[in-house]
Amino acid sequence: MAAAATCGTSAGNKGCTAAAAAAAGGKNNVTSFQRKGPRASVPDSGCARLVSIAGTRPSVRNGQLLVSTGLPALDQLLGGGLAVGTVLLIEEDKYNIYSSLLFKYFLAEGVINGHTLLVASAKEDPADILQELPAPLLDDNCKKDFDEDVGNHKTPESNIKMKIAWRYQLLPKMEPGPVSSSRFGHYYDLSKRMPQELIETSKWHGFFFPEKLSPTLNIEPCSLTHGYIKLLQFIQNVIYEEGFDGSNPQVKKQKNILRIGIQNLGSPLWGDDICCTENCDNSHSLTKFLYVLRGLLRTSLSACIITMPTHLIQNKAIIARVTNLSDTVVGLESFIGSERETNPLYKDYHGLIHIRQIPRLNNLIYDVSDVKDLAFKLKRKLFTIERLHLPPDLSDTVSRSSKQIPAASSRLLGQECGVMAGGRKHLDF
Repeated sequence: MAAAATCGTSAGNKGCTAAAAAAAGGKNNVTSFQRKGPRASVPDSGCARLVSIAGTRPSVRNGQLLVSTGLPALDQLLGGGLAVGTVLLIEEDKYNIYSSLLFKYFLAEGVINGHTLLVASAKEDPADILQELPAPLLDDNCKKDFDEDVGNHKTPESNIKMKIAWRYQLLPKMEPGPVSSSRFGHYYDLSKRMPQELIETSKWHGFFFPEKLSPTLNIEPCSLTHGYIKLLQFIQNVIYEEGFDGSNPQVKKQKNILRIGIQNLGSPLWGDDICCTENCDNSHSLTKFLYVLRGLLRTSLSACIITMPTHLIQNKAIIARVTNLSDTVVGLESFIGSERETNPLYKDYHGLIHIRQIPRLNNLIYDVSDVKDLAFKLKRKLFTIERLHLPPDLSDTVSRSSKQIPAASSRLLGQECGVMAGGRKHLDF
């Protein structure tokens, strides 16, 4: 010990003092030197817990935890995926054909990743919805089935290599199909149903609104409809009892994601009359429901997808408020029943998809989608999102064998290119 004290008094031997202290406390193996490296030995690290959740990944932009929507092409358009604690609003198409597919993609992704599901509907029994989930494409069958589906829809013109306009060349490329089944997000076969074993092993909660109604129920005066009150109570109980808000110490170490799916919200089936009249009595009922729902999501490890028939809502002010209360808004426009269905320009597509709003989380500015012209196509096995490439206009309205412009007109065009000579509507180069 004397040697240790003598060594510690010299100014140039500070390291010797630390060595002596380590020798004195050899029983506890305590040292003042710590190795810098990955904090793998710290189980209580919040970042480590978030990253270790299956089916999630942090955003490269703001570090927000993301989950897949079940459609990798849609994940790419939303900035990598759907942020945990946010609401994804799907504006239903007119006949509710394609929006239900996105709804089932979201639930199927939760089953594959072992997430807890909460399915709420006023139209279909949640158990029946789970039975209609598409089967996942895994491992070797993924690439094989995709190539087979794409090969069946190829046209002879698609094999011809041609140059496209510069505005399309500058746009970032979208991934049309799967590359590896181990990536973030999976691909699903719409021609098959998910195996019953996967559905039985998954944990889910169902809310079927007709079963929650009682003929002798006395509804108290409230700004929310009875269906919205029951649904909020059900979601709140699941979040608190299952520990998705971190309040339950028994499941605190076993972090998981709660995927909430609400179908046809705002329709008359939920007891809301915003689709029936423009000046309805419960015009603020839906917006208050979304406000409370967002508060529950922000404080829990959960993500929500909502399908809503916005084309039936007559009051445009309600649509604007619903959009502001949602984090991500995606609209589907189907060609069924419209003039575009018979238009040869759109023969390769089944509708348009509009990215109306991307969430602004932990940012001073909001993200704007860099892709505007988007269309979707429903194939035999896959639902794909592609850029809308219209064929070149080769109609007879633009004559390519027009008469020669007089010399005087040519001089006039040389001086002022913006003035059309002779009243011509087209310039031929």
